[in-house]
Amino acid sequence: MGGLSSALGSIWDWINYAFDPLCGPIGLFRLFAADTLVGCGDTGWGDEIAFGVKVTISLALATLPVGLALGFLIALARQSGEWSLRAATGVYTTIFRGLPELLTLFIVYFGFQILVQSVLSSLGIDQRVEINAFVAGMIALSVVFSSYASEVLLSAFQAIPRGQYEAGSAVGLSKRKTMWLIIVPQLIRIALPGLSNLWLVLLKDTALVSVIGLADIVRQTGVAARVTKEAFMFYGIACLLYLVLATVSSIGLNAIARWANRAEASR
Repeated sequence: MGGLSSALGSIWDWINYAFDPLCGPIGLFRLFAADTLVGCGDTGWGDEIAFGVKVTISLALATLPVGLALGFLIALARQSGEWSLRAATGVYTTIFRGLPELLTLFIVYFGFQILVQSVLSSLGIDQRVEINAFVAGMIALSVVFSSYASEVLLSAFQAIPRGQYEAGSAVGLSKRKTMWLIIVPQLIRIALPGLSNLWLVLLKDTALVSVIGLADIVRQTGVAARVTKEAFMFYGIACLLYLVLATVSSIGLNAIARWANRAEASR
């Protein structure tokens, strides 16, 4: 079993290397900056920056489904007939849209550690607890993302005519099937422009996790800038990398929007 795990790990490492757009066999840094400060290997900082890009993308992709799911549930609760649900979710969105994202990150990262430490101390367990920076960043960004996404989704819900719900009931669909078969497809199409903007904001907000030690683009380029005294060059590279991620995301999101609009037109 250990041999299989080792083999799978080796294969995964090779895949990561082969498809690395910066330091892979045909990576940009390896092809065009081999003998510079951003070269790959021991001669430059290319490997560290490439790792930071992977961390940034991984954090954004891990945050997105959690934030969307929370935002969807909050949007549903905002339309509930239960006053307490509407009030609680209203307070939630007001707080996390009002707080600076960096402060939310600090509350999650440091506050959860203090809370867990206090609980353990009350149980007579004397053990230091430290929350993983990636997990803390994902939780904080998910909370912020969900508070904004819920407003986008709530507006999309309100844009769907009430007759759509009645039509589902008229053909014998349950409320759950009406939601998933009739409402959600329209919801996605209507909310997509707003959610696309939130995704681009999320990509940029991942830079905040550098302050709690996560090795993302900003932290890796910052370390390289301090060591080499070439701050302008390395922070300029960070800007280019974020612009590339945003551009690629915009191309993909526009393609999804065109597909959604074609699907709606063909109905």
